[in-house]
Amino acid sequence: MEIVVIWFRRDLRLDDHIALSKAITYAKKHEYKLLALYHLDPFFTEMEMDINNEHFFQSLAHFVKEARESQVYVHLLHDDVLRAFQQVMDVYDIKAVFFNEDEVGIGQRRDKQVTDFLGKKGIHVSMWQDTHLHGARDILKADGSHYQVFTPYYQSWRKQEKQPVIKVDKSFFSSGHTICDESLSQKGNDKLRELIKGCSRKFDQIGSDKAMSTLHHFIQKRLTRYHEKRDIPSVFGTSKLSRFLKTGTISIRTIFHSIYEEALYEDEDRETFIKELAWRDFYHMIYAHYPEMKEKEINLAFQGMKWNEDETLFEAWCKGETGFPLVDAGMRQLNEEGWMHNRLRMVTASFLTKDYLIDWRKGEAYFAKKLVDYDEASNIGGFQWAASVGTDAVPYFRIFNPATQSKRFDPSGEYIRKYVPELEYVDEKWIHEPSKMPIDEQLKSGCVLGDTYPLPTVDHQERRKKAISLFEEAKQQ
Repeated sequence: MEIVVIWFRRDLRLDDHIALSKAITYAKKHEYKLLALYHLDPFFTEMEMDINNEHFFQSLAHFVKEARESQVYVHLLHDDVLRAFQQVMDVYDIKAVFFNEDEVGIGQRRDKQVTDFLGKKGIHVSMWQDTHLHGARDILKADGSHYQVFTPYYQSWRKQEKQPVIKVDKSFFSSGHTICDESLSQKGNDKLRELIKGCSRKFDQIGSDKAMSTLHHFIQKRLTRYHEKRDIPSVFGTSKLSRFLKTGTISIRTIFHSIYEEALYEDEDRETFIKELAWRDFYHMIYAHYPEMKEKEINLAFQGMKWNEDETLFEAWCKGETGFPLVDAGMRQLNEEGWMHNRLRMVTASFLTKDYLIDWRKGEAYFAKKLVDYDEASNIGGFQWAASVGTDAVPYFRIFNPATQSKRFDPSGEYIRKYVPELEYVDEKWIHEPSKMPIDEQLKSGCVLGDTYPLPTVDHQERRKKAISLFEEAKQQ
């Protein structure tokens, strides 16, 4: 039987999906049937389960169920990726494979491997850029080189026309046009069930319906004053759409155009949010041009940095037991929810690299395990930014003071008290620096330093001086 394959990956939806739309058009034109598949990569299924993986696999299970109910039977193949495609070829005559490509990281390497394999078999491969408003090589300088600074990149990005929402012909979804081969998917079905059974937590905010309702609620309720509220961690002021973009249960195009079609005003709030979408494209572009940036600093001057290897301090950071309330609150939110407010991502990354002087790669890897919205390019870019070793990074002598950040963005300590219950009854006067509390205040609040809550594990002012010295030494070498 002659078929066209639609290969789902980080695009778990049936709406506004470029590759799916193109695959349907191709199948209709040539009168081929459509076979949908998802490759369960053993690289991910066999690794230790953490919040990130649990969220993704639950999102996948939700999508597979919904798609099958819509007569798109998503076949789950659990094997080496080339053997997985060979399994399909052993049964069907594949004429073409459509998918939305990865332009960076392990996904890019996999795509090349599969494309080469299918090409040698004479199978037509059709790849599409679907995960970003602009691909890694869409926004370039006049001389053809890539941008390294965000502001001029954004100015160019803003002028470029954005692709419209893609219509998917769902009338094609029927038993007459799509393949349902349960025997082909049996091994994958069993593996996904096993993975879901092994999850230690259940996520409710998954799936395309939740994504769309989250988007509409944001536009109607929280887009107003977004530019003011987005930095306040105690306020529900951000979009909370990043987790849906991670799994592709909503399209970036749908988000962009909805902001314009549904928002009733043109103001700073909308433009501030749009700029966040541009940052996502920017770091993706940077990663494509610096494919080693997950392991190496972009700034050559800092590739030989002598980072602190103190595992006790690193563990204190991971657990949220540093003795700095805002840092601890951020890390505990991450560990509990698999998500952290963006302001806190900057504060905690800066603290790890500038106060603890610990290698940014260790922090990036920890976030990768925990964040349900983990985006490799943005996370690496963010950590290199905070560590002052990346492109367009914060200067190395600009070091966030945790207490100052706390007083500015959580003045009453509301956010701190939510995630660090040991400090719940600490007076507002001491909440940002509880180590300064007199003993009578400690007893009164039920928070005894060094017992109920840790004393500061480092002296910020001393570590600030040491960090600057460390960076200057690296620059001289």
